[in-house]
Amino acid sequence: MALPKTLTIAGSDASGGAGLEADLKAFQEHNTYGMAAVSVIATMDPDNNWAHGVYTLPIDVLEAQLKTAFSTGVDAVKTGMLSTEEVIVTAGKEIAAAGVTNVVIDPVMVCKGEDEVLNPGNVTAMVQYLLPHALVTTPNLFEAGQLAGIKTPKTIEEMQLAAEKITQLGAKNVVIKGGRGIAHDQAFDLFYDGDKHYLLETAKIGTTYNHGAGCTFAASVTANLALGLSVKEAVFEAKEFVAAGIEHGWKLNQFVGPVHHGAKPRFGAPAVTLTELQPIAH
Repeated sequence: MALPKTLTIAGSDASGGAGLEADLKAFQEHNTYGMAAVSVIATMDPDNNWAHGVYTLPIDVLEAQLKTAFSTGVDAVKTGMLSTEEVIVTAGKEIAAAGVTNVVIDPVMVCKGEDEVLNPGNVTAMVQYLLPHALVTTPNLFEAGQLAGIKTPKTIEEMQLAAEKITQLGAKNVVIKGGRGIAHDQAFDLFYDGDKHYLLETAKIGTTYNHGAGCTFAASVTANLALGLSVKEAVFEAKEFVAAGIEHGWKLNQFVGPVHHGAKPRFGAPAVTLTELQPIAH
């Protein structure tokens, strides 16, 4: 039986926990056929406190990879780290030409930290060339603020505002990952479908072994869309999948611990609740 085909256009994480390596693991665990077009290679220096290096591949190499993958008939595609404006423009144009409707944009702007985008102009390029194609976009708090043109959200109401502004830029659905930047007793993400706002909540998990969680979440949404789930169903299952992965995250070395991509089917998932929120006042 043929499997749904999923494609990630993303960076390669040499440590294996995030980037396209995380995406392919998530694709596999969701029983889809994963493909990858490498946009950039990210390395980490064990002799310098795991400092990140970013090496962008030539555009013609990216174009050749995308031609290969899209020729197979892709059911769903996601983007991850796209390190330059030229890379973003290329990815956006190739996605548009391929005519794929299940598009998940994970607007990765930094390797680690939340204070500086990879390159000036990347946000503008994302807004122009990626968001109009996004069935779903999955920014973290910093990325949501950058896309929406506001300060980084610090409250649920500010997250709602950012989500609404992002849909006005073309994305049909927005999931803003709450992370640790919001004072709340649950681990939550905000989901906005262009009409209604929802909180996706799980109990907080006391671990720092969460490397690759954002990539894994977006890849899970992508796989679920390829499998035919609705956007709401795809997002809900992805929340379960990544929560299980964080709950069973493990220590890779003294610097980092990745999520366990096979956790949900092996150990089950923490309970997730979906609660509709009141609309914000304008």
